[in-house]
Amino acid sequence: MASQALILAGGLGTRLGDITKETPKPILPVAGTPFLKFLLWNLKRHGVQQVTLSTGYLAGRVMDTLGDGSDIGMELDYCEETEPLGTGGATKLASSRLADTFFVLNGDTLFDVNYWALRNLLRGARSGAIALREVSDVARYGGCVLQGDRITTFQEKGATGPGVINAGVYALTQDTVKRLPNGASSLERDLFPQLVEEEGLAGLISDGLFIDIGLPETLEEATMLLPRWKKKPCAFLDRDGVLNVNTHHTYRTTDLQWIAGSREAVRWLNDAGFLVIVVTNQAGIGKGIYRESDFHHFMAQMQADLHASGAHLDDVYFCPYHPTEGIGDYLQDSPDRKPKPGMILRALRDWEIDSSRSFLVGDHDTDIEAAERAGIPGYKFSDGDHLLSIVKKAASKS
Repeated sequence: MASQALILAGGLGTRLGDITKETPKPILPVAGTPFLKFLLWNLKRHGVQQVTLSTGYLAGRVMDTLGDGSDIGMELDYCEETEPLGTGGATKLASSRLADTFFVLNGDTLFDVNYWALRNLLRGARSGAIALREVSDVARYGGCVLQGDRITTFQEKGATGPGVINAGVYALTQDTVKRLPNGASSLERDLFPQLVEEEGLAGLISDGLFIDIGLPETLEEATMLLPRWKKKPCAFLDRDGVLNVNTHHTYRTTDLQWIAGSREAVRWLNDAGFLVIVVTNQAGIGKGIYRESDFHHFMAQMQADLHASGAHLDDVYFCPYHPTEGIGDYLQDSPDRKPKPGMILRALRDWEIDSSRSFLVGDHDTDIEAAERAGIPGYKFSDGDHLLSIVKKAASKS
């Protein structure tokens, strides 16, 4: 599975005029935040932790602004072009630093797409996948034609009217990138047309936020749109008994049994624009039945299974403490232990969540009480319920 990404951040940004003379376009401030930090935030919440930035123009400024990523909980490294190489040349130059499959993003464009659904299109003969966006006028970008999930045609820039465009987010394999020539080249002109001819290029249409800061007017638009986009509603989900079958202190990956429809519900929430955050009591840690490392290993397996379904969890909060049976430091009445709302309140702060459109689904009265004490509605999940139906109902009321 791809868990790495390459961001192409070496362009000159000439269409923006004097403002890029000393500041590279990808780190221009948008509502006080370097634009690239919005891209990195979006990648991180999808589970992408390692990012390589391909730099060129004023490369040092990009590195000085973002550093090694430790301040945002990511691993960043840099691959600097000594001369302009285009999107293809830059990708090939940086590819040795990346996994067998990886995402590629244009550093001046943000598209809120389901990365894992895009990655999962790489099957059979498909050696590349492009995120696509429907727009009212394709003239600036050039369009493309889709048949099922296969791209059949690219259209040149200049044609007007509504259509589907390449939105600058790709899933590629190392074998595909090796086909590029050495030196300067273009993914869009030198690679993708070949893949179309071989019926090897897939496309995924998404209606998520799309903004390209390459023009003064779109940069100004981003200043208004991105802070609002980032303040998302959240679906808080209890874990055991909602997502997976509760086998009582469930922590072994061999005991992971997904409740029917739970992965589909998470995918639906992802695509509907909700953050999905697990909030779970894990007193088995405090009682000495299993370790925190066991919990994290279990959650990593859950996340891998979700990625294979084109879904993801944005974050996980857990409470290992117990007020009477905890051992050592775990013996405490923690404000995080449901029915207390501590985990939810921390997540609301950490993620700047729109609480007015958020909700929780749990299988115990303590879950519902915690939600109510945090100021959000709670929905009870019982045997025989279908999680997708519940979250759709909750989302419609938010």
